[in-house]
Amino acid sequence: MMLKILLPAEVMLKQEVKKIIAEAENGSFCLMPNHIDFVATLAPGIFTYEPVSGGQELLAMDVGTLVKKGSDVLVSTRNAVRAPDLGKLKEVVVQQYDVLDEREKMVRSASARLEASMIRRFVELK
Repeated sequence: MMLKILLPAEVMLKQEVKKIIAEAENGSFCLMPNHIDFVATLAPGIFTYEPVSGGQELLAMDVGTLVKKGSDVLVSTRNAVRAPDLGKLKEVVVQQYDVLDEREKMVRSASARLEASMIRRFVELK
């Protein structure tokens, strides 16, 4: 199967795989090469795949959509990170959420300043 993982701004991964394990809203599932065509809404969680060359790769993935058609598997998600093992994956995810949390705080602060400025100007207009 040809696995392609799409993020909003890039193609994160394009690789030949022999097995995929993912989390859907109603539970986990496994896809193999001869599986019927399939569509699923992915829940945030661990996405696992086995490259044809062997081994197992892990991704932490945000919500998304998976479409299997023939030998192509297309996954579209807002955010995904890759790491060599589960422990490192946890570290990377925690680190990214800390960065996102800081960005969110900055955006909220800027939004509050903008709102206060607009209210002051409306009061000045009377």
